[in-house]
Amino acid sequence: MKARTEDVQAATGPGWRQRAVSKSLSAARTRAEQRVQGLLDAAFALIDERGSTQFTIQEVVDRSKQSLRGFYQYFDSKDELLFALLEESIRESLKDLHAAMESESEPLARLRAFTIRLHEWCDPGTRRKRGAHNRLPISEFSLQLALKDPERLTAAMAPVSRMLIDALKAAADSLQVTDTQRAAVLIQQTVMYGWLMNRFVPNPRARVTAEDAWEFCLRGLGG
Repeated sequence: MKARTEDVQAATGPGWRQRAVSKSLSAARTRAEQRVQGLLDAAFALIDERGSTQFTIQEVVDRSKQSLRGFYQYFDSKDELLFALLEESIRESLKDLHAAMESESEPLARLRAFTIRLHEWCDPGTRRKRGAHNRLPISEFSLQLALKDPERLTAAMAPVSRMLIDALKAAADSLQVTDTQRAAVLIQQTVMYGWLMNRFVPNPRARVTAEDAWEFCLRGLGG
């Protein structure tokens, strides 16, 4: 009888407790996610309005209708908030890059689609709008981060790098690449920071376009 009673307690006791705790944690997690998203939306709205990251934490808090104490529950500083915005932009770009590649069937065409679309994402001044928000301030923040904390930026960009490496491997028969990872680095550096150098070219017609970047990379890959 004692053993049977213990079996019943083991089967029923922890069950409802676990469900209750899980429900509570799930609700708390949902509220936290909503509050964080509110802060991100407020920061993005300020960036879109001003065209820069020149805003204060208090302005973000006021716009999101939250408290300063609440802000510091989720972010240690303004830079942490900006990094979260960068991660959101990267996540959005990944979906778009994937969609661009999926529109093509041939491996080399998929690699071209990736390169062209990546250039459009990295060039904040492109006529073709990519993303829901003004990308220039976030791009400028990424350059600052590259100087201050390159390892963190590399980790944030890792999904993009993996997608490119996979595309290169798939198109290997059409290319002459001995080191896929190094080739991916060279493509990213050529494409992602080309927009920065374009800012020093006064004549828009003389600036490097997405097609220019692709042709250059293709020749370098022996395609």
